Amino acid sequence: MNMNVSPMTPPGCGVKVLVSAASKHGATAEIAEAIGRALAGEGYAVTVLPPDQVRSVEDYHGIVLGSAVYTGHWLGPAKDLASRCRDTLAARPVWLFSSGPVGDPSGKMAQGMTQIPVEVPRIRATVGARDHRMFAGKLDRKKLNPAQRLSLLVFRGLDGDFRDWAEIQRWAEGIADQLTLTPR
Repeated sequence: MNMNVSPMTPPGCGVKVLVSAASKHGATAEIAEAIGRALAGEGYAVTVLPPDQVRSVEDYHGIVLGSAVYTGHWLGPAKDLASRCRDTLAARPVWLFSSGPVGDPSGKMAQGMTQIPVEVPRIRATVGARDHRMFAGKLDRKKLNPAQRLSLLVFRGLDGDFRDWAEIQRWAEGIADQLTLTPR
């Protein structure tokens, strides 16, 4: 129990949380924003930034780091943030998320995309992350180059928004609950 919080003070009051996600076409950034809104709704002071705009994580009490996944890998900016801030991240509560699977969740293609990204086990171990969650993604054909749009003719049913906003909200609320229990 946190003795610094009075019964009238929201549990997250004064606790700064960074939510940062590498996003190629914006869908993963929208997940980061949703996580940030959920944490802010619990009273936390939240900053949502892309990883390449994060200069330091020193001022944050908790960090949520995520990335879009392409061909089984996180994007470079998220991997870079985890690497350059690893010591500071290891001293704070950290949660990781990935966004990637698209298409019918029961389909072979979508199931193949649910594998944990190659870098995540190493990042999780290095920074001592409390959790990693894989969220379904969004594929908007209008944001793809001509060759990528052409590939959708072969791999049908992958375009669309498959994100489960209720699942994302629940996960963020779980983070808020854990942060409430974390000594400051």
